[in-house]
Amino acid sequence: MKRRSTLLAVLTSAAVAGTFGVLGITSADAAALNPAVAPGGNFNLGVWSLQLPSGSPGSPTTIPPSQLKGANGYTNPAYFFTDKTDGSMTFWAPEKGVTTPNSKYARSELREMNANGSAADWRLAGSHKLTANLRIPHVTKNVCVGQIHLGSGGPSTKPLVELYYRPNGDIYFGTEISPAGGQDVRKVGNVPLGTRWDYTIAVSGGNRVNLTINGTTTSYAIPSSFNPYGMYFKAGSYNQSSSESTSNGAKVKFYTLTVTHG
Repeated sequence: MKRRSTLLAVLTSAAVAGTFGVLGITSADAAALNPAVAPGGNFNLGVWSLQLPSGSPGSPTTIPPSQLKGANGYTNPAYFFTDKTDGSMTFWAPEKGVTTPNSKYARSELREMNANGSAADWRLAGSHKLTANLRIPHVTKNVCVGQIHLGSGGPSTKPLVELYYRPNGDIYFGTEISPAGGQDVRKVGNVPLGTRWDYTIAVSGGNRVNLTINGTTTSYAIPSSFNPYGMYFKAGSYNQSSSESTSNGAKVKFYTLTVTHG
């Protein structure tokens, strides 16, 4: 059920405006992806760290940018690897796996970092954009494939927004009502399971977030209660279901992934 929210949606066909500096992928042409290299050989993973559903309880394995970079960079045959048939950067998150202290769901997910290796923590003022081309060949119930998460500036550990995909192809966008919690979730599109699609999550002017799905943009106001917080992007497979199964879960395949700031 949708909760009442101060985030009011306005549908528009206009592209998100702004001038951006590009970070995040070495080739914008998915056809050029090399299936013989690690994900870092096709994508600029020097601006990401990776969290995996392995490790010790409450402390998932984290791989820093220095290990992800390059054609011989980090790969994990279970959770994070290059698909040998199409070169996609592939994430797998089972329903049973190690989770963070603030979540009951396992993830194989990238966390945005700065080029110098420090954690990204940008402010809402300015322009910030996460763009991806991807497909989801398998999901049990629901998977988050992109988000803006709160960083420093307060006690909240919530996301600002999360983009979800479900087995019937429905795409939903969750917007947090306040740093204290409460998410308003809206259906924003449908793409059949296994079909490639595009998304862009962009902050515009500090007070709006714009979501574009296959060329259609929806705009949402950002409540001022989020202004004290730093922000960072996340992308991958953040599985939104849990059980005792290590074989059920969500597989997400990225063909492009770009972070831009300006």
